[in-house]
Amino acid sequence: MIFDTLENMHRYAGLTPARLYRGLQYLRDTDLTALEVGRHDIDADNLYALVQEYTTRPFEQGKWEAHRKYIDIQHMVSGVERMGFANLAFTQLGEYFPDRDFQSLSGIGSSVDVLPGAFTIFFPQDAHMPCLCVDQPVPIRKVVLKISVD
Repeated sequence: MIFDTLENMHRYAGLTPARLYRGLQYLRDTDLTALEVGRHDIDADNLYALVQEYTTRPFEQGKWEAHRKYIDIQHMVSGVERMGFANLAFTQLGEYFPDRDFQSLSGIGSSVDVLPGAFTIFFPQDAHMPCLCVDQPVPIRKVVLKISVD
Protein backbone atom coordinates (compact mmCIF):
# COMPACT_ATOMS: atom_id res chain seq x y z
CA MET A 1 0.00 0.00 0.00
CA ILE A 2 1.22 3.48 -0.89
CA PHE A 3 -0.23 6.75 0.43
CA ASP A 4 1.01 10.00 -1.13
CA THR A 5 0.13 13.08 -3.20
CA LEU A 6 0.58 13.73 -6.91
CA GLU A 7 3.40 16.18 -6.06
CA ASN A 8 5.56 13.12 -5.35
CA MET A 9 4.45 10.96 -8.27
CA HIS A 10 7.94 11.09 -9.84
CA ARG A 11 9.08 8.73 -7.07
CA TYR A 12 6.94 5.97 -8.60
CA ALA A 13 8.15 6.20 -12.21
CA GLY A 14 10.05 2.90 -11.92
CA LEU A 15 7.22 0.79 -10.50
CA THR A 16 5.81 -2.04 -12.55
CA PRO A 17 3.65 -2.39 -14.41
CA ALA A 18 4.49 0.83 -16.30
CA ARG A 19 0.74 1.46 -16.57
CA LEU A 20 0.84 2.39 -12.90
CA TYR A 21 2.87 5.53 -13.57
CA ARG A 22 0.80 6.23 -16.68
CA GLY A 23 -2.24 6.22 -14.38
CA LEU A 24 -0.63 8.79 -12.08
CA GLN A 25 0.10 10.96 -15.14
CA TYR A 26 -3.56 10.67 -16.13
CA LEU A 27 -4.62 11.91 -12.69
CA ARG A 28 -2.20 14.82 -12.91
CA ASP A 29 -3.09 15.85 -16.48
CA THR A 30 -6.89 15.41 -16.47
CA ASP A 31 -9.54 17.79 -15.18
CA LEU A 32 -11.07 15.27 -12.81
CA THR A 33 -13.88 17.63 -11.82
CA ALA A 34 -15.15 17.67 -15.41
CA LEU A 35 -15.36 13.88 -15.88
CA GLU A 36 -18.78 12.28 -15.77
CA VAL A 37 -19.43 9.63 -13.14
CA GLY A 38 -18.73 6.17 -14.53
CA ARG A 39 -16.04 4.32 -16.44
CA HIS A 40 -13.48 6.05 -18.67
CA ASP A 41 -11.19 3.81 -20.71
CA ILE A 42 -7.56 4.88 -20.95
CA ASP A 43 -6.12 1.62 -22.33
CA ALA A 44 -9.18 -0.67 -22.58
CA ASP A 45 -9.22 -3.21 -19.71
CA ASN A 46 -5.51 -2.65 -19.01
CA LEU A 47 -6.04 0.81 -17.48
CA TYR A 48 -9.31 2.59 -16.86
CA ALA A 49 -10.80 5.17 -14.51
CA LEU A 50 -13.93 4.84 -12.41
CA VAL A 51 -15.30 8.24 -11.40
CA GLN A 52 -17.37 7.85 -8.24
CA GLU A 53 -19.57 10.13 -6.15
CA TYR A 54 -21.18 8.92 -2.93
CA THR A 55 -21.51 9.68 0.76
CA THR A 56 -19.01 8.10 3.14
CA ARG A 57 -20.32 5.68 5.75
CA PRO A 58 -19.50 4.64 9.33
CA PHE A 59 -16.86 1.97 9.94
CA GLU A 60 -19.53 -0.53 11.00
CA GLN A 61 -20.91 -0.45 7.45
CA GLY A 62 -17.51 -0.91 5.79
CA LYS A 63 -16.42 -4.00 3.89
CA TRP A 64 -12.90 -5.36 3.43
CA GLU A 65 -11.97 -6.12 -0.17
CA ALA A 66 -9.01 -7.02 -2.34
CA HIS A 67 -8.44 -7.65 -6.03
CA ARG A 68 -6.46 -10.35 -7.82
CA LYS A 69 -6.37 -8.97 -11.37
CA TYR A 70 -6.05 -5.22 -10.72
CA ILE A 71 -4.08 -2.65 -8.76
CA ASP A 72 -6.21 0.24 -7.46
CA ILE A 73 -5.10 3.84 -7.39
CA GLN A 74 -7.75 5.68 -5.37
CA HIS A 75 -7.45 9.47 -5.76
CA MET A 76 -9.58 11.86 -3.73
CA VAL A 77 -10.94 14.76 -5.77
CA SER A 78 -13.19 16.33 -3.12
CA GLY A 79 -14.23 15.45 0.42
CA VAL A 80 -12.26 13.35 2.87
CA GLU A 81 -12.49 9.60 3.24
CA ARG A 82 -11.00 7.17 5.72
CA MET A 83 -9.60 4.01 4.13
CA GLY A 84 -8.72 0.86 6.00
CA PHE A 85 -5.76 -1.24 4.88
CA ALA A 86 -4.15 -4.53 5.86
CA ASN A 87 -1.90 -7.15 4.33
CA LEU A 88 -3.87 -10.20 3.15
CA ALA A 89 -1.73 -12.37 5.43
CA PHE A 90 -3.54 -10.82 8.40
CA THR A 91 -7.08 -11.32 7.08
CA GLN A 92 -9.42 -14.22 6.49
CA LEU A 93 -10.45 -14.78 2.89
CA GLY A 94 -14.14 -14.91 2.06
CA GLU A 95 -15.78 -15.53 -1.28
CA TYR A 96 -14.08 -14.40 -4.51
CA PHE A 97 -16.24 -13.02 -7.33
CA PRO A 98 -14.11 -13.31 -10.51
CA ASP A 99 -16.56 -11.38 -12.71
CA ARG A 100 -16.02 -8.30 -10.48
CA ASP A 101 -12.47 -9.19 -9.36
CA PHE A 102 -13.74 -8.78 -5.80
CA GLN A 103 -12.27 -10.75 -2.91
CA SER A 104 -14.32 -10.42 0.27
CA LEU A 105 -12.38 -10.53 3.52
CA SER A 106 -12.66 -10.17 7.25
CA GLY A 107 -10.09 -9.06 9.77
CA ILE A 108 -8.58 -5.96 11.29
CA GLY A 109 -6.18 -3.37 9.96
CA SER A 110 -5.06 0.23 10.11
CA SER A 111 -6.53 3.30 8.45
CA VAL A 112 -5.51 6.51 6.74
CA ASP A 113 -7.53 9.68 6.09
CA VAL A 114 -7.33 10.62 2.42
CA LEU A 115 -7.74 14.34 1.66
CA PRO A 116 -8.27 15.99 -1.74
CA GLY A 117 -5.15 15.65 -3.88
CA ALA A 118 -3.95 12.51 -2.09
CA PHE A 119 -3.99 8.96 -3.42
CA THR A 120 -3.59 5.42 -2.20
CA ILE A 121 -2.28 2.49 -4.21
CA PHE A 122 -3.55 -0.94 -3.27
CA PHE A 123 -1.73 -3.93 -4.75
CA PRO A 124 -3.22 -7.46 -4.91
CA GLN A 125 -1.69 -8.30 -1.50
CA ASP A 126 -3.42 -5.28 0.10
CA ALA A 127 -6.82 -5.60 1.68
CA HIS A 128 -8.63 -2.28 1.80
CA MET A 129 -11.85 -0.85 3.19
CA PRO A 130 -12.76 2.35 1.31
CA CYS A 131 -15.75 4.70 1.63
CA LEU A 132 -15.51 5.32 5.39
CA CYS A 133 -16.34 8.61 7.08
CA VAL A 134 -13.84 10.37 9.33
CA ASP A 135 -16.29 12.01 11.75
CA GLN A 136 -19.59 12.42 9.95
CA PRO A 137 -20.70 11.09 6.54
CA VAL A 138 -19.78 13.55 3.79
CA PRO A 139 -20.19 13.57 0.01
CA ILE A 140 -17.02 12.76 -1.86
CA ARG A 141 -15.80 12.59 -5.43
CA LYS A 142 -13.09 10.05 -6.12
CA VAL A 143 -11.36 8.56 -9.14
CA VAL A 144 -10.32 4.92 -8.88
CA LEU A 145 -7.87 3.77 -11.53
CA LYS A 146 -7.88 0.06 -12.28
CA ILE A 147 -4.49 -1.18 -13.52
CA SER A 148 -4.20 -4.72 -14.83
CA VAL A 149 -1.39 -6.71 -13.21
CA ASP A 150 -0.90 -8.75 -16.42
